[in-house]
Amino acid sequence: MFNDIGPLELVTLIVLAVLVFGPDKLPKVIQDVTRTIRKIREFSESAKNDIREELGPEFKDFEFEDLNPKTFIRKQLDNEDLGLKEIRNGFDLKKEMAEVTDAVHSRESDTSSASSAGAAGSSGGRIDMTKKPETPGPDDRPPFDADAT
Repeated sequence: MFNDIGPLELVTLIVLAVLVFGPDKLPKVIQDVTRTIRKIREFSESAKNDIREELGPEFKDFEFEDLNPKTFIRKQLDNEDLGLKEIRNGFDLKKEMAEVTDAVHSRESDTSSASSAGAAGSSGGRIDMTKKPETPGPDDRPPFDADAT
């Protein structure tokens, strides 16, 4: 419950409790708080037992902690019946990414060599995207369309 409270924080809470409630009332407050926590836990356990009884015998191994998505997924991944470990071990993401990267780099080098060869002759229907477009001169105006204006 208090797994993330350090020793300094615990001492600070104790000092604050003594200052707020005083040394006379502090034991009574601690008893009331522990009694309330105990009642809440008992109510929670009885509610869980009632739900298990209502679900029937097919849900006898049902745990409410499994409703947490992280716990559910971890439990399913550890299940040997599904064969997920073999799938997870058979899929190497780093290897797949390296193959894709190599394929992309080889394709880029192929297109750059083809574009340099195509610059000397016909480009074979390919457009060289690395070449800058030619800028029109002052005499190269687009045709005037009187109907469009």
